[in-house]
Amino acid sequence: MRLAYDGSAIDGPAYLKIVTLAHRAPEWVDSLVTTWSAYGLGVFALLMFVAWWQARRAGAPTVVTALAVPLVTVLAYGVDSLLKLAVHEDRPCDQLHVASLEACPAPSDWSFPSNHAALASAAAFALLLVSRRLGLIALAAAGLMAASRVWVGVHYPHDVLAGLLVGALVAFLTTWPVRRRQDAIAAWLKDGPLRPLLVAA
Repeated sequence: MRLAYDGSAIDGPAYLKIVTLAHRAPEWVDSLVTTWSAYGLGVFALLMFVAWWQARRAGAPTVVTALAVPLVTVLAYGVDSLLKLAVHEDRPCDQLHVASLEACPAPSDWSFPSNHAALASAAAFALLLVSRRLGLIALAAAGLMAASRVWVGVHYPHDVLAGLLVGALVAFLTTWPVRRRQDAIAAWLKDGPLRPLLVAA
């Protein structure tokens, strides 16, 4: 059986300072951050829907890129999960025996990189290639999501930074080619079952 990796040597002290600050923060702050950490990914789903809805008015090619965003986000999750299995890093709340605001995940639920950060980052950077305004909103939300995962105690800072990087790389490596060929893809899809999604009613 493979031994788990101890990531505390990288930024364990920084993690402990953040968790200590979280425990000293007002209850309403911790409640707000914990809620965002648990449910904030729903905001990205909403932004994806808005991007698709707005893209319908811009034409089928733009819709193709908008429809790629959720697929890219799922792909980023898959890549991030494979990295988790390769690294096997223990959760900091388990490794350092710290009481976290969010329940510490099971020992087999590895810490590096952060899935939440990767999902948020992939969605944000993919949205940037559809709508600059929505993409910037999503980028700010992704930063808050990454920070919240450390605040609630379930990730080291390097976990969320790596997750943000993974999401960004997957988004650019997959969404950019789609955007460059969105006209050809739209022409291919226009007579298929996805046609209702490509044009405004």
